[in-house]
Amino acid sequence: MTPIAQARAKNPFLEAAADPHLRVEPCSIVIFGASGDLTKRKLLPAIYNLALDGLLPSPVAITGVARRPLTHDDFRAQMKDAVSQFSRRTPIDERRWNELAANFFYVPADFSDAAAYTRLETELATIERERGIPQNRLFYLAVPPDQCRTVVERLGKAGFFSGRRASDSRDGERPRSGWSRVIVEKPFGTDLASARALNVAMRAVLREDQLFRIDHYLGKETVQNLLVFRFSNGIFEPIWNRRYVDHVQITVAETVGVESRAAYFDEAGIVRDIIQNHVLQLLSLVAMEPPVAFDADAVRDEKVKVLRALRPIPADDVPRETSRAQYGAGAIGGHPVPAYLEEKGVDPHSATETFAAMRCFVDNWRWSGIPFYLRAGKRLARRATEIAIQFRSPPHLLFRGKMASRLEPNVLAIRIQPDEGISLRFTSKVPGPVAAMQPVRMDFLYGTSFGVEPPEAYERLLLDAIVGDSTLFTRSDEVETAWEFATPILDAWRSLGREDLDAYAAGSWGPPSAHELIGREGRSWRRI
Repeated sequence: MTPIAQARAKNPFLEAAADPHLRVEPCSIVIFGASGDLTKRKLLPAIYNLALDGLLPSPVAITGVARRPLTHDDFRAQMKDAVSQFSRRTPIDERRWNELAANFFYVPADFSDAAAYTRLETELATIERERGIPQNRLFYLAVPPDQCRTVVERLGKAGFFSGRRASDSRDGERPRSGWSRVIVEKPFGTDLASARALNVAMRAVLREDQLFRIDHYLGKETVQNLLVFRFSNGIFEPIWNRRYVDHVQITVAETVGVESRAAYFDEAGIVRDIIQNHVLQLLSLVAMEPPVAFDADAVRDEKVKVLRALRPIPADDVPRETSRAQYGAGAIGGHPVPAYLEEKGVDPHSATETFAAMRCFVDNWRWSGIPFYLRAGKRLARRATEIAIQFRSPPHLLFRGKMASRLEPNVLAIRIQPDEGISLRFTSKVPGPVAAMQPVRMDFLYGTSFGVEPPEAYERLLLDAIVGDSTLFTRSDEVETAWEFATPILDAWRSLGREDLDAYAAGSWGPPSAHELIGREGRSWRRI
């Protein structure tokens, strides 16, 4: 039995890799920003876990590119420390790590230096020639957003995407050809205009099928399972509409503050950081129609339709239909934390929102008139990401008096993090002679149901990019349509400055204005 077959036999999460159309071809993985936190915390642990599962291509080469003057051995040692600290599987398997580490290389480079890309090409050509790797190359841009365009344009000018490179030609041979793909981290633009300009710049160098805009939320098992849950279970899809659903809540709550990202976050805010990408992606998956096929274009076509159906919030309605706030001093886990304006690196007069909530509507046949309540924030009471579909309340004709007071709406909650799973709340009779009712929950948890820890998002997304499956990556029109909804809200807030900017204590569940937003129609935020 091959290593991949053995891994699949032990882990049901790897079953998808058994699809005959899934070809994991030998390739080079080039990581720009290889000395940064993203590489250490996410990318290298993901590569290591893919290797443990037998899902990395063979042969493979992983080349780090960054400014620091490291040797190959320095880079390997640093990456081993990172994997030991951040992998979901510890302790590190020394034998498997040594096998993997032999495939790590490092090229010191300034991303704006054209000569650096010539050195990179020479190094890659040598590695590929010695190891028999075709020119299949995956470039991961783990760099600040303002450097992505520079790296892609420099790669293009150096001929990395043309299929013909001077270093390939030896003794009159025709240059080899292979695929080239680029993974770009969010944020993709800071508003509609910048996103469009970035798309134009990227398309001048790359085809759309070469560009993989990553949103790590789409790699989470529960998010992927949302499509399976909806479209493979006959009991849910018939009631997934305005006739049976009262409203939908999507929450992304974090207990952390700005940490070391103050310079970035004070320019971005929670809408740019979380809502425009993660939350709107979750909304599109909840509200989309069944795709004609489970492939990249069909799935993303339906998601774009949802985003285009989002009702714009006029500037005059923004104060009524949204809530924004900054966290004040408080306590998280019993430990005091400072207010946002007291955080190091934050402008003491900043109007940047650390919390945002909004009511929006999807104006299509399925969801007409049904509110979607979105909220995201930092320094909240608990770290949790959840989609909650609350169904309409049953009529109280049969149950009156005290019994009727115990009736609560059915809620289907899809927990994305932590404790990935799905729960359904329904009402049941309390055992005993008295006719009493009580809400109860039916729970499904990935860990207990399958007996294995689900892979992390970056593992799935890296594997998809290697095989060229862009289903879980965002397309250019998705990005732009999401910005079309978010940008007018940000513009309205900017014109207001600190006016109407609410406050909330760190460790709470957000500002009063957010509770008023949902409470106007007799609803309330779920206690997570």
